[in-house]
Amino acid sequence: MSKGFRFKQFTVEDKGCGMPVSTDGVLLGAWAEAGESDEVLDIGTGSGLLALMMAQRFPAVKITALDIDEHATNTAQFNSEQSAWADRITVLHQDITEWENPLQFNTIICNPPYFTSGEQAGDSRRATARHTDTLSHDTLLKVIKTRLLPNGQAHLILPSVEADALLAKAKEYGLYCQRLLNVQPTANKPVSRKLMSLSNQEEHGLDAKTLVIQAAGSYTNDFISLTRDFYLKM
Repeated sequence: MSKGFRFKQFTVEDKGCGMPVSTDGVLLGAWAEAGESDEVLDIGTGSGLLALMMAQRFPAVKITALDIDEHATNTAQFNSEQSAWADRITVLHQDITEWENPLQFNTIICNPPYFTSGEQAGDSRRATARHTDTLSHDTLLKVIKTRLLPNGQAHLILPSVEADALLAKAKEYGLYCQRLLNVQPTANKPVSRKLMSLSNQEEHGLDAKTLVIQAAGSYTNDFISLTRDFYLKM
């Protein structure tokens, strides 16, 4: 395998996975919350990036990482085994919509497919990871509602337009946004990504914040503060 993408405490080999390591994934893994000893479900784990980040941040959590693509789960398993947290990460080749295990989780994390129309990627794995044909947002919300414990939270990241659509639909499933992070590439550009924490509990004052990634050609202090435990040069 190749050298992969090196972080401060682990390396992610993502060759052949649908989606390579991305800023989206790092932002979500650094921002999502979990209790000290939560059971975490990582839906569509890909290379295992989010599972590894959660394992690093929360030393007592146990993570179940699922992916519909066998190549992805093989890669995620390899990355887990090379890390210090293999005993806390279980990787399964599994379609979440067909998973018969009735387990529910305190924390769900997912960097979901987001293209709802248009031409799909030529590579089938990349198409699966990026396009909602295999996991529509309706289906994802149903899964979250079924798998989330009453006081749990599900953490997602989506482009702004798709995020707004999902948040509007979430209420139909009895899911409510508790935390929201609006991400702007620079201060003079519009919000490009939204990170969301969904809960079974109705809102009692949304915790909404904004993160700007770059200013004057450098990373902002807020971005560095959020990601410094992971990126090598932060």
